[in-house]
Amino acid sequence: MAFFTRKIGIDLGTANTIVFVPGRGFIVNEPTIVALTKPENSVLAVGIEAKEMIGRTPEEIVAYRPLKDGVIADYYITKAMLTYFIGKAGNWYDVLKPEVVISVPAGITQTERRAVMNAAREAGAHTAYIVKEPVLAALGAGIPINARSGSMIVNMGGGTSEVAVIALGGIVSWTSLRVAGNKFDQAISDYVKKKYGLAIGEQTAEQVKIKIGAALPTKEKMEYQLRGRDLASGLPKNVSINSNEIAEALNPLLMEIAGSVRNVFNQTPPELVADVMEKGIILSGGSSQLHFLPQFFERFLGVPAYLAEDPFFCVAKGTGMILNHLDTYKRTLLNKR
Repeated sequence: MAFFTRKIGIDLGTANTIVFVPGRGFIVNEPTIVALTKPENSVLAVGIEAKEMIGRTPEEIVAYRPLKDGVIADYYITKAMLTYFIGKAGNWYDVLKPEVVISVPAGITQTERRAVMNAAREAGAHTAYIVKEPVLAALGAGIPINARSGSMIVNMGGGTSEVAVIALGGIVSWTSLRVAGNKFDQAISDYVKKKYGLAIGEQTAEQVKIKIGAALPTKEKMEYQLRGRDLASGLPKNVSINSNEIAEALNPLLMEIAGSVRNVFNQTPPELVADVMEKGIILSGGSSQLHFLPQFFERFLGVPAYLAEDPFFCVAKGTGMILNHLDTYKRTLLNKR
């Protein structure tokens, strides 16, 4: 009978969406972008195909990111995107609609939560379970979330960075900050514009971040060749930039995230703080892959920090763990509002 049940886990991120199917693994890892044609608003492309159109499309094609800071900014486009991803996960001969587990930011409101559930149902899900991102990230990072001792996870994605202390299967204290990968890209772009008088596109800024993004300056610098438009002459120009400059560009944003970690410590019962001091902070999410980020947190907070294994996939892995033990979690985690 198990053959007929369909389960899908969706890490619905601001920047990327990852789809997990038990037994098949991660079957989709694509940008959370939808390209529409104007004026009829029909969906032209989703994911990778849509991302390739950014900054290169004629006026009648518009690329949208349907999620802003981790929550639905455009219902119609989110529904179209979920239909595409759920369709990719299913097979044409499947009769039953799937059960879907979807990640949402910890700070989601009841209204936003309902919007995600409705969009998923309209996109073809039989039931949609909504689970908060820090819990999924912790599960995916191998943290025993049902233990009595506390663990801290800092999940840094594209739209939000969420800090949470988890114990006994729930979130004890948390904060959600709208500072993450997209803001990092913007900061790099602004820095290059100010220092070199060079305009670069968002894809270029993201490439710089991935290749040489660093949280701390170091003696050994990593270099990167940038190409953009010279603001003075309007012509293309190459510039060489190094990782210490990126660390300088990102510092104000990283300090903001470190500040929110400090706030969570302030809201956490002392016993759990002691647990975190002993175990260290776990970092997950795509944006946690900046070079020297664990050292940055250690320096500013005095608490050891560790990068989770496969940080990019932690939330998606967490959805997989819930799907594999859906009955157990239905009784505990999924009933929590």
